[in-house]
Amino acid sequence: MIKHLNNTKYEEAKKWFRNHPKILVALSGGVDSCLAAFMGRHFLGKPNLIAVIGDSPALKRRDLHQAKDFCITHDINYQVIVPGEIDDPRYNSNPEDRCFWCKNSLYTGMKKLKEEQFPDHTIINGSNKSDLGDYRPGLKAADQYQVLSPLADCGFEKEDIREIASYFNLKEWNKPASPCLSSRFPYGESISIEKLKMVERAEALINSHGFVDVRARYRGGQVSIEVPSEEVGRLSEILPNLKPSLQEIGFSDAFADKEGLVSGKLNRVLLKRGSNSEDSAQ
Repeated sequence: MIKHLNNTKYEEAKKWFRNHPKILVALSGGVDSCLAAFMGRHFLGKPNLIAVIGDSPALKRRDLHQAKDFCITHDINYQVIVPGEIDDPRYNSNPEDRCFWCKNSLYTGMKKLKEEQFPDHTIINGSNKSDLGDYRPGLKAADQYQVLSPLADCGFEKEDIREIASYFNLKEWNKPASPCLSSRFPYGESISIEKLKMVERAEALINSHGFVDVRARYRGGQVSIEVPSEEVGRLSEILPNLKPSLQEIGFSDAFADKEGLVSGKLNRVLLKRGSNSEDSAQ
């Protein structure tokens, strides 16, 4: 375990939270939002920090339970809301800005909670400086709802977050990234509760065979399994034996992605489209 504290960034965070003395934090159970919640509790005290967990069908049940357990472990007040994005066709039709409409539902729910119960609180999320270089429409929703990002504001990169989380003995410090389940669907493939459950069950099945970091990508009724590149060989060996179980879940076929797990892989189509547009313009 890492045992190092970046004092400069720690002091920046202390100053940031002291300037925002009452906080509502969007908590997903990942290391980023957990650290944001922990630091708010650490600097401001229990009465001034409320974690808000969005119980969405796209949030793994495991992550939902882990988010609640985190709050109990660290004596953090929390509330669970149901954002309801699955009923919004701007989300479930899975357009390229799907993430915007997902966060739009979450922040609408948090804004309502703030207005009704916590009018003096500032809404924050766990976005960090490393997030700013990727295609993330959810950041646009945060801007629209005036949701602040203390970790990004204080210059925290992903490695800073893991170091400080480790220093404070947060068990989530080395938790693999766990993007919402809707990220497993190519843009234009409609999203439903049934499909989300299929993906979640497929990933749990692969996890149960010793693979920690897994993505089950929905491909027109089939499933493409991604694991880290060094584990692709082992996955390929056991996948034939797992196909009956994956078919029982509802997939017509299953195959291992030979490239391995790459974050943001579905966004490549957007980059390719942008490159083609530039070529056409020249």
